[in-house]
Amino acid sequence: MTVASAPARPGGRTAGRTGLLLTVVGLAGFVTTLDNTVVTVALPSIQRDLGARLAALEWVATGYILTFAGFMLAGGRLADVYGRRRMLVAGLGAFTAASLVAGLASSIEVLVAARLAQGAGAALILPATLAVLAGRDERERSLGVAVWMASGAGALALGPVVGGYLSQHLHWSWIFLINVPVGVAVIALAVVAVPETVAERRVPVDVAGSVASVVCLSAGTFALIHAGEHGWTSAAVLSALAACLAGGLVFLAVERRVAAPMVEPELFRVRAFTGGVLAQVLWGLGVNGVFFYTALFLQGVLGFTPVASGLAFVPLALLVVAVTPLAPMVERRMGTGRTVALGLVLVAAGMVAAAFLEPGDGWARLLPAVCAIGVGSALTMPLGSAVLGAVPEARAGVAGGIFSVSREISGLFGIAVIGVIVQGAGGFAPGYSLGLAVAAGLVLAGAVISLVTLP
Repeated sequence: MTVASAPARPGGRTAGRTGLLLTVVGLAGFVTTLDNTVVTVALPSIQRDLGARLAALEWVATGYILTFAGFMLAGGRLADVYGRRRMLVAGLGAFTAASLVAGLASSIEVLVAARLAQGAGAALILPATLAVLAGRDERERSLGVAVWMASGAGALALGPVVGGYLSQHLHWSWIFLINVPVGVAVIALAVVAVPETVAERRVPVDVAGSVASVVCLSAGTFALIHAGEHGWTSAAVLSALAACLAGGLVFLAVERRVAAPMVEPELFRVRAFTGGVLAQVLWGLGVNGVFFYTALFLQGVLGFTPVASGLAFVPLALLVVAVTPLAPMVERRMGTGRTVALGLVLVAAGMVAAAFLEPGDGWARLLPAVCAIGVGSALTMPLGSAVLGAVPEARAGVAGGIFSVSREISGLFGIAVIGVIVQGAGGFAPGYSLGLAVAAGLVLAGAVISLVTLP
């Protein structure tokens, strides 16, 4: 199947349309990633206002991640088959409507349902935003993917700060309602700036493969989210792992036999594609553990206030945003593999520096570690462009889905793995240091993979 993009309008509008397209990519990536973490600090307020039990609060926090990760691969395939702008607008519409319902929710049941719907909408948005960049020339694609990844990294770091401010000074409902005007604006921009893709030959949707992928990814996400609290041997987690394994086996069997598989095995025979996805997974394993456990370490060990611990991540986010535009220039001078490897080495160095923090240390010891992670993360931006450039344009939606879900799942897995290390070390502080050292080793492995596989 080949995919043709609608032709660009003639005249001097090309640069303007590219700017609008990058705005769509950046805003869509920001709001969908922000909702991963923005709700966590507002949970006590939600519990007080809605009288929610702890189990229901867990679903408010994790329901979004569950459907987001679970439906993302299928969302990428739908973008390839039915059109990337169409799926992007549909996802934005669902996400915006669900955000409105969440902000107006008067019961915990409605809020949980809205969070699940938000995640499903986001699962259509994120792969489509990557896929619409596939047909651009190499420089525009690199810049677009850099914007996409920077917006996600910035949102991940700023989520707790934004959520804390809105819930403290306004009301917790605004962490959802703020998505509504942004979502409407992005939909309008997408209709104008995003060219539609049209399949020259309509390929049927792999329904069985899509269902199996949703079961596998959703069950695996559930297990990773709840293993730390309930234990890996609890009935709920074991059942989820069994469902994940069964869904994965069914998915592999279906993809080998169906005429139009959702994920073609040939994709993983492309060295740059597989290497880029693996490097992204290893980055996510390390960095997400840093975000999660460093916030606890700053408050519990170094004595930071909740506000100060949130502000500690702001320099990281600012550096990601500031350095990201420079990443394509560095890439053109050094090559993709060396640029990404340099970034991953800096991230690992920042993790090692953070691992040696001790009680009594303050900003002077913390900031170099945070800054190294921020600059290094910005230099990994060429990963997404390398992955998209390694596959045919007709498979860009699925490639974007695989890349996006690898980032999401690796983050959850990183939190779970480092959590096991922290809990088994006989104390939070030594466990945190050991966990970060292990995470740094994983990120360095990603650097080696980048050197070997990327151009």
